[in-house]
Amino acid sequence: MTRFVPVLTSLLALMGSAHAQSDYPNKPIRMVVPYVAGGAADITARVIGQKMSESLGQSVIIDNKPGANGMLGTDFVAKAAPDGYTLLLTASGPIVVNPVLYAKVPYDAVNDLAPVSQITSYQYAVAVPAASPIQNMRDLVALAKAKPKEVSYGSTGIGGGGHLAGELLSQITGTQMIHVPYKGAAPALADLLGGQLTFTFEPVVTAGPMVKAGKLRAFAVSGSRRAASLPQLPTLNELGFTGFNITQFQGVFAPAKTDPAIIARLHQEIVKASKSIDANRRLVDEGGNEIIASSPAEFARLVKSDLALYGKLIKDAGIKPE
Repeated sequence: MTRFVPVLTSLLALMGSAHAQSDYPNKPIRMVVPYVAGGAADITARVIGQKMSESLGQSVIIDNKPGANGMLGTDFVAKAAPDGYTLLLTASGPIVVNPVLYAKVPYDAVNDLAPVSQITSYQYAVAVPAASPIQNMRDLVALAKAKPKEVSYGSTGIGGGGHLAGELLSQITGTQMIHVPYKGAAPALADLLGGQLTFTFEPVVTAGPMVKAGKLRAFAVSGSRRAASLPQLPTLNELGFTGFNITQFQGVFAPAKTDPAIIARLHQEIVKASKSIDANRRLVDEGGNEIIASSPAEFARLVKSDLALYGKLIKDAGIKPE
């Protein structure tokens, strides 16, 4: 009789999983955003959440839990019940930067969270003020080599995408450039336009209009392929900066041990939502993102590869948190 116990256990598990999938969801879903309302991740959550609500027949409630560079909301989800009713929609930082930047993080980004789907990806443009004498990447690198610690670039803060992109450029070119952290994108952009900074890695969504208006001159983008809104700009890889690939993701996670059937259902709904006309208008046309909608396995591989990339970059550059 005992030899049938493992088979019976497996059958019961499969039946439970099938029931969970067919019965899910039967109440509202909470989608935690670990940032203040109105930011990029919050907009993505509200666009995707609204479409999911319509499709699932249950409300997807957006719950902003900012604090500790995104760690407060992320930890809340990591410790939530793995029943599919508490999700996390976050940008890259809390998942692939904080764990390698801070000595203590209250959650394990790999083992405490289950990737559901990457939704978007966005990248940066290397940009200088239109009045700058720097005409291309060759000029920028030559200036940095000729004047160590005089070429400066701004970012929205230590460990942010713009900061890490600048550090990677310094490492690849063997130069020493000055990073100037700001508390937000607006003051960094104002100082760039005012000539207080040499250049910046500006998000494509804000760089595009500035380039078209003649206020900025951009040379390249930071990702592995060209940006749809600035197709004339080559990637840094194309220009010979081998291995350069800095992008930021937005994606959805569930607590670890969430039923795989529920993860699959959520992924299906996210893909459907991200393909909607409204999502493309808000996230691509207005937000400067690229829709990815990757599978849970693909997203898990991205998380692990980004953790390795940023871990090495932060260690080699000696970056310390503010």
